[in-house]
Amino acid sequence: MPFHPITPEKLSSAVVRQVEELILRGILQPGSRLPSERELAERLGVSRPSLRDAIVQLQERGLLSAKAGAGIFVANELSSAFSPALAALFARHDEAAIDYIAFRRDMEGLAAERAARLGSDTDLAVISEIFAKMQQGKANQTPEDDAALDAQFHMAIVEASHNVVMLHMMRSMYELLRSGVFYNRQIMFKQQTNRADLMDQHRAIHDALLARDAPGARAAVEGHLDYVERALLDHQRAERHEAVARQRLDHERDQS
Repeated sequence: MPFHPITPEKLSSAVVRQVEELILRGILQPGSRLPSERELAERLGVSRPSLRDAIVQLQERGLLSAKAGAGIFVANELSSAFSPALAALFARHDEAAIDYIAFRRDMEGLAAERAARLGSDTDLAVISEIFAKMQQGKANQTPEDDAALDAQFHMAIVEASHNVVMLHMMRSMYELLRSGVFYNRQIMFKQQTNRADLMDQHRAIHDALLARDAPGARAAVEGHLDYVERALLDHQRAERHEAVARQRLDHERDQS
């Protein structure tokens, strides 16, 4: 018969499972610090020895790391699915940036469609909160600030899709984007025309999500990333033209 005795679960195993679920769902993010041992034991309602046993197991699984004098952190290694060598290879070739945008178009279009259908009202409220911050556009807001809010907006949509594999893959992709591996996303926010266009595009995405218009949300995301691709190609072309112009200028100066 396919039955076996039921055994009580160790408290430490229950703690391990809870922390794993929080990491899997993207609630505990790479690099984030856990509360102190005393506070965490109180929150979980377990003894400190049970908590220590759980932390050791999670460290052995590569999910947590300890920093002397600083505490316990979610392992930074979880932030990227790409080896340093592969990330450096991406950075050396312009075509990787175009392929990256194509990948985002496919993945984020699907994520927006899923978020419109499957996201909870709270998920959509998070997206609205971030969009409201984008709209406020404080006078001293820099292109870096704009780019950070842009990333938060798009990640909130991925989170609202409730697909944990997509969540961690896209978080890895955004980490490479943040570090400038694919392109400097701040260039998108340096011209007022770009900023206005981008705001209109994000508004279209936001409004389709709140209306739970799945095809409309996907189309809005795809239209936005088509715009990003054109802007990036224009920027790459301008950089190539500038390099040629500098060669001409150097040549003219050599002739004088």
